[in-house]
Amino acid sequence: MYQYTPFDTQFVKQRAAQFRDQLQRNLAGTLGDDEFRALRLQNGWYIQRHAPMARIAVPYGELSATQLRMLARIAREFDRGYAHFTTRQNCQYNWIPLPKAADVMDLLASVSMHGIQTSGNCIRNITSDCFAGVAADEIIDPRPYCEILRQWSTLNPEFAFLPRKFKIAVSGAHEDRAAIAWHDIGLQLLKNEAGEIGFKVLVGGGMGRTPVIGTVINEFLPWQQVLVYLEAIVRVYNRYGRRDNMYKARIKILVKAEGQRFLDDVAEEFKKILELDSDGREQIIPQAEFDRVAAHFVTPAGVAPVVGGTTDGSPITAPAGAPAAFQRWLERNVHPHRLAGYRSVTLSLKRTGQAPGDITDAQMELAADLADRFSQAELRVSHDQNLVLPWVRESDLFAVWEAARAASFATPNIGLLTDMIACPGGDFCALANARSIPIAEAITERFDDIDELYDIGDIDLHISGCINSCGHHHSGHIGILGVDKDGSEWYQVTLGGLDGSAISGHQSTPGKVIGPSFAADEVPDVIEAVLDTYRQQRSTAAERFIDTVTRIGLDPFKTAANAQRRSTAKA
Repeated sequence: MYQYTPFDTQFVKQRAAQFRDQLQRNLAGTLGDDEFRALRLQNGWYIQRHAPMARIAVPYGELSATQLRMLARIAREFDRGYAHFTTRQNCQYNWIPLPKAADVMDLLASVSMHGIQTSGNCIRNITSDCFAGVAADEIIDPRPYCEILRQWSTLNPEFAFLPRKFKIAVSGAHEDRAAIAWHDIGLQLLKNEAGEIGFKVLVGGGMGRTPVIGTVINEFLPWQQVLVYLEAIVRVYNRYGRRDNMYKARIKILVKAEGQRFLDDVAEEFKKILELDSDGREQIIPQAEFDRVAAHFVTPAGVAPVVGGTTDGSPITAPAGAPAAFQRWLERNVHPHRLAGYRSVTLSLKRTGQAPGDITDAQMELAADLADRFSQAELRVSHDQNLVLPWVRESDLFAVWEAARAASFATPNIGLLTDMIACPGGDFCALANARSIPIAEAITERFDDIDELYDIGDIDLHISGCINSCGHHHSGHIGILGVDKDGSEWYQVTLGGLDGSAISGHQSTPGKVIGPSFAADEVPDVIEAVLDTYRQQRSTAAERFIDTVTRIGLDPFKTAANAQRRSTAKA
């Protein structure tokens, strides 16, 4: 993990002190709410439906046990005993009183954490693959590049007030677990035929009101030039982005409207920056600086390939006589590793009675204990709103399972229907049109039979409480979107969404709406009707839901969903 330098530590502490001064002046009435708004937003503090909401950055998803314990302390002492992990590898609190905000910032700074640029019209938290550095299918470890991007983008004065928020995601593996095509800039690390490292660069992806898949703007950019190229992209966006209309201000709108002219402007700006050697503005990454940062992302001391350990990533089979629940956990929650004899383990934050992504202070303490005992004091936050232990020895898996089960982390549902993504929705968010949490809970309760979940198989269900798409409903195999209808909560259902892969060629795809919106109490029945249709129509028991949808089209699912809605209405 990256360890803060004395400069990094001083920087974050000074930022916390600056925020304390701003907060005190606001509370005293000498700094108006309008002036304070931009300042608090760039430190991650919102005013939401019921109380302030704090968003804490977990850069590229990497988290230490010490940091997680601090997040637990904040939840316990300042909030209502829990926090929420988001799809963009942030931690959110929903009930911290604003007068206590500066105290929270000081505590975060003491463990090298902050909320800087987790909100506002700036470059947000850099996100990546939760298995970065340990994935069996990894080409290049993206973490050093992510850290360099984090340092470059943090409080960069040129990009502090962009036309709209700006999000960057980086992947270094064959499988895209960072959803890069859905970001303002998506970066895929590659090696060319000569073995040189570079990036495939995508620009203009996004969800929201207009789902757009990013456009490939550069097939292979030498890694040393990535800061220059990103500066060129963001500078062109900053120059021409729509500031007159917030609904048309994202870079996806500019790329779509300008087409080739946008690409040409980026190429010209890139060329200009490269030519600015004389005044010291060249931003080619020196090898020495990369090596300095990369030195933080080596295999932890005491971790080495295990002689005789698994090396091919094949599934692990529980020994004879082991509980069936352990075997299912091995199948779903345990993942291949680049080192022989090691595995990554997902701690599921999805279970009945707890909103997806939520975690209590006690659970955070227990997860930190698991990381200390079994994973070199390191965890990851996943795009799917779970936690990951990246350095688990295969010989420890049974002990990890027992400890995870005692902490309610061992639900063997990773990749299944109840491992859903959901935003906090209308229970907390002032922007939401409808609640997400009750819908997630109703679906989880409906499909609480593990045998049925296994029969349904791999499926992504995503729920958003509004068109801002914080729950990434566009990319769900099944997507649910909360909409307002005459002051009531209704829900659109989409099918066929997909997170693609820049390596395999599978294209990211937005789901398509299958009919008029449904009332909240109809949604579980609609989902059940859709899944019953899938099980009737799949060619084999192994055919995935998304493959069946692609093969037969939406019509059979539309018919089933709409028939269910009519029968509910009659009842």
